[in-house]
Amino acid sequence: MRDSFAVVVALLVTTALVGGVAGGAAGAQPVTEVAGGSDVQHEVAGGSDVQQTDGECSFPLEVTDATGETITLEEPPDRITTTNPSAAQTLWEVGARDRVVGVTQYAAYLDGAEGKENVSAEGLGVSVERVVGTEPDLVLAPNASADQVEDLRNAGLTVYHFPEATGVADIADKTETIGRLVGECDAAVETNTEMNDTVEEVRDRTADLDRPAALYPLGSGFVAGGNTFIDEVMTIGGLENVAGEEHEGYPQLSDEVVLEMDPELILVNEPDSPIMNETPYAETTAGQEGNAIVIDVHWLNQPAPRSVIETTTRIADAVEEYAASEGGDGASETGGNAPGFGVVTAVLAVLATLAAGVARSP
Repeated sequence: MRDSFAVVVALLVTTALVGGVAGGAAGAQPVTEVAGGSDVQHEVAGGSDVQQTDGECSFPLEVTDATGETITLEEPPDRITTTNPSAAQTLWEVGARDRVVGVTQYAAYLDGAEGKENVSAEGLGVSVERVVGTEPDLVLAPNASADQVEDLRNAGLTVYHFPEATGVADIADKTETIGRLVGECDAAVETNTEMNDTVEEVRDRTADLDRPAALYPLGSGFVAGGNTFIDEVMTIGGLENVAGEEHEGYPQLSDEVVLEMDPELILVNEPDSPIMNETPYAETTAGQEGNAIVIDVHWLNQPAPRSVIETTTRIADAVEEYAASEGGDGASETGGNAPGFGVVTAVLAVLATLAAGVARSP
């Protein structure tokens, strides 16, 4: 495994350094209303109202979800299906993956997900028939699946629906709720502790640095604006989201507005995506200087604890590197205008992803 990993790393480093960073936000999954015909879909989730009478993780458990529906779980569910990947990611974190029987195609990156039933529909959303076929005791449905919750309930399934998560506090609530729903309360607390400790550490790292102006394009002119999970992790990591001050949610911006915002850094999901060479992004400071921060789509687009940890840490790394390349606060000993910021950041992000995958694989 180590030899194979070294070969892959060598190939990726060579490719990144020779080809540079084109970058791209393809793979970002905007809410259906935001997608505008692209093949991507952004998922949001979080929050809860859980009422218990016998203490944490006791059963029977009475639960009221975001739709106002109250359900009762007589015992911890043995078969769990998720309709969005953030819930699946959280179940993996709290140690309940062995009880998961169904996930969507966007959770395929999780270790062992290939052994779960794919409940995605041919288009967007999930297939009610496929979800029913998993015979779940519990279906976890974050906000992006809101329009299908009633269909799933009409099919006789027990469904818990989460409201939208716009920040870390919402994700912590969601994690605690999932822990209670599946009987993994202690693991949920540990997961939230790790997430919150990372957030505090990242805030401390970037507190004295200038905040570079940044933008996360989702494709077809859509971007991540304010009052979103993405906006919060950008802010925690030390960036100023230029779309966050005057725009909320996931607005579609004109080329002229993007050029006026003129981001210094652009967040992309893979080194070879073309968006850095496309109008209007190629004409911004970020495009002209090749300043791209590469973060895997499943971290940046899925509001869950591991996403917060990975995303804020990598953004902070990039902000520190950018400060050093500009010779400002946090500059390295060499200082100066170091070329190829985007290339270095891309390589570091890819290496970190591969290393995490090797470390977490069974």
